[in-house]
Parts: sequence; C-alpha cells; structure tokens
Amino acid sequence: MAVTVSLVFLFGLVLFFLLRSKSLGYGAAFIAVMFGFYLASTGAAGPVNQLSTAVVDAVRNL
Repeated sequence: MAVTVSLVFLFGLVLFFLLRSKSLGYGAAFIAVMFGFYLASTGAAGPVNQLSTAVVDAVRNL
C-alpha cells in the first residue's frame, strides 16, 4: 500500500511538472490519467504492480 501511494504521488508530481513546463498538454494529461484508471481495472494491473514492486525492491537493495 505504501509503495502504491508513493508511486501515485511520484507519477502525479511528474505529470504536474510536465504540465507546468508545457511539455505535455492538458488533453494528453487527461488521456494519461484515464489510461491509468482503465489499466488498473484490467488483468494487467497485477503484473504492473508486481513489476513496480520488483523495481522498488531492486533500487532499495542497491
């Protein structure tokens, strides 16, 4: 749970700075957010969570 909240915060922060620097338009940001919500409701959500957990564990063990 803590890793998921941290990653959501991290991705939200990156998205905020991309919008602020005008590297990403509001339409593209909306599509990115909606893709995330729809991805979370598919069968791919489990493997994506496992992959992100494995990456966080690998970085922590460096």
